Amino acid sequence: MSDKLKILISGGGTGGHIFPAIAIADAIKEKRPDSEIEFVGAIGRMEMDKVPLAGYKITGLNISGLQRRLTTKNLSFPAKLISSLLRSSRIVRKFKPDIAIGTGGYASGPLLYTASRKHVPTLIHEQNAFPGITNKILAKRVNTICVSYPHMESYFPEEKIIITGNPIRKAIRELTPSKDESLEYFGLKKGKKTLLIIGGSQGAAKINIAIANNIKKLLDLNLQILWQSGSYSKAMADEASSNYEDVVVRDFIQEMDKAYVASDFIISRAGAIAIAEIIAAGKPAVFIPLPSAAEDHQTKNAMSLVDGDAGLILKETDANRHIHGIVSKLVKDTALQDKICANLKKFRHDDAADKIADEALKLIKKK
Repeated sequence: MSDKLKILISGGGTGGHIFPAIAIADAIKEKRPDSEIEFVGAIGRMEMDKVPLAGYKITGLNISGLQRRLTTKNLSFPAKLISSLLRSSRIVRKFKPDIAIGTGGYASGPLLYTASRKHVPTLIHEQNAFPGITNKILAKRVNTICVSYPHMESYFPEEKIIITGNPIRKAIRELTPSKDESLEYFGLKKGKKTLLIIGGSQGAAKINIAIANNIKKLLDLNLQILWQSGSYSKAMADEASSNYEDVVVRDFIQEMDKAYVASDFIISRAGAIAIAEIIAAGKPAVFIPLPSAAEDHQTKNAMSLVDGDAGLILKETDANRHIHGIVSKLVKDTALQDKICANLKKFRHDDAADKIADEALKLIKKK
């Protein structure tokens, strides 16, 4: 091992994989500023844009997922997999990493598999209560498996498991912008409560439809709305809000630290990272889990907070009819708000990225 650490990180497809990977990279950089860190992603996926914005170099693989249903897209999967394995082999051979870290997503499979075959130390992080297929496949090959929830022994080898929690970006952990600065940034009014709507990094059609259909009633609660619609629903969100001045629509919010500071209430999917960020923000939220998520893991994620009186939950099928009612209840009940905010503090794990970085550095020392 040279004095200068060389680290490959792969994770992508959604913000739930990308942002933990960036948080881990940032934590390693803080501990070892001399580290050379490069990312590997999937061509055409959002990591190819988001990782460079965080200041890291990224290389793309021509890889896509295997569809769960019968589809012609699966016909190209074997060729793409072989191509990605060969490309990963060249990346590992050229970069000579001291460790390879994966956070899930299409590209992390070929990269971590190849790295393990070449006897490079490997670590993966699983964000959810139910693991993704890539991490399940990699579990037997990697050295260390960092997880966010207890009782993961039924999915992974027990001797490899380290419970670390979910890493979130430093900007979200610290939330340094002021309230006034954050409101001004988005063009929101001071002295008016803000409802932040985040359907996940790619948006959420059913949530967006429910908001569009109930937008006037939500605004009548004396709220202003900051709405991350996702690119697919941006036109619909723009049209729904066109007659109202107290709605700000963005297809994607890069400055989520300012969004959390500006908000007073949140409507969100229940992905593991979204939940971890809302816990860090300490804001009362209504979670609308994605029902098609594997093994309904988003509902399991949300219920961990709901059972601890640290959040509210609404089924997606009920969103259109009941989103106004549940938001109205939250906005009008200050005792409920105080209870949720107090209980959110019990779920905080601010050192997850540091823990994962420490585990990575331990593996390098053992090399």
